[in-house]
Amino acid sequence: MSDSSPSLQRPATRAARLSAIEQALATHIVTSQSQLSKILIAEGIAVTQATLSRDLDEMHAVKTRLKDGTVAYAVERGAAAPDGDAMGERTEAQMSRVLSGLVTSVAAARNLIVVHTPSGAAQYVASVIDKQPIDGVLGTIAGDDTVMIICSDDATAGDRADWLLALASK
Repeated sequence: MSDSSPSLQRPATRAARLSAIEQALATHIVTSQSQLSKILIAEGIAVTQATLSRDLDEMHAVKTRLKDGTVAYAVERGAAAPDGDAMGERTEAQMSRVLSGLVTSVAAARNLIVVHTPSGAAQYVASVIDKQPIDGVLGTIAGDDTVMIICSDDATAGDRADWLLALASK
């Protein structure tokens, strides 16, 4: 077995491109459209400068000054903390407020996490989790009262389950 994480494959659609741009802005400090274009090309997404400019405008991405003085793109609801953390304290506090009222149990099973919620809340909880760049989390699947979180490996699932339980318990 290799230790590399599974590669994320995206279809050649506008929605997939926008998702890739959002993820790039959440996980990299992007200072120019040229740099963003190179990140997308590395993921197999070729885009013209004009399309990239329209996409950034549509996403309400703006250039903001970071703590170190660097000017970089950010999305208003931006999941990334500008200082390079995958998740800032503010974002974690917001997640905690949502999860504390909606998560009734959390369990890890191999590389999966099963989260139970009150009836009708699972899709909202999954959406909150999906919008954050959480290391090792590949995505979620939601039913009516259950969310399944898919992680890159068993150890990550255990760590993330403990973290989610702690967030929901605050």
